[in-house]
Amino acid sequence: MSSPAASSPLTHFDAQGQAHMVDVAGKPATRRVAVATGVIEMRAETLALIESGSAKKGDVLGVARIAGIQAAKKTSDLVPLCHPLALTRVAVDFETAAAPVPHVRCTATVETVGPTGVEMEALTSVQVALLTVYDMCKAVDRGMAITGVRVLEKHGGKSGSWVAG
Repeated sequence: MSSPAASSPLTHFDAQGQAHMVDVAGKPATRRVAVATGVIEMRAETLALIESGSAKKGDVLGVARIAGIQAAKKTSDLVPLCHPLALTRVAVDFETAAAPVPHVRCTATVETVGPTGVEMEALTSVQVALLTVYDMCKAVDRGMAITGVRVLEKHGGKSGSWVAG
């Protein structure tokens, strides 16, 4: 069995190819920001229920916002090699649109001051917020689809800023 070179770009593997948590002790604490987004597509009737606030389970986007915030805070419990981070800000926002396909877009912005980035926290926030929309609306629309979840931008640390093209 071959093992990755010590200079492998996959930082969660050691020289022997074993998974490990990256040592960030020597990295300086800097302000880190990540923004992620994703969409849940649905039927027009489902979107109308969400927008009117008349879904049977209540305020869908309000509950999804809280779920997204909680998810960002719990990312290290869900993703095995993520570091637990003291988050300084989590903002979860939603936009609805009827075209081209009825959908809700979720955007999460996560910030910390620390030695490692918050991309995983932003991605987890979006996924759980959209899963919550699904959970709250599945009784009327089991065909909803979560799509396009990705990092839009990240700032801070040695690699500086990155913005999706």
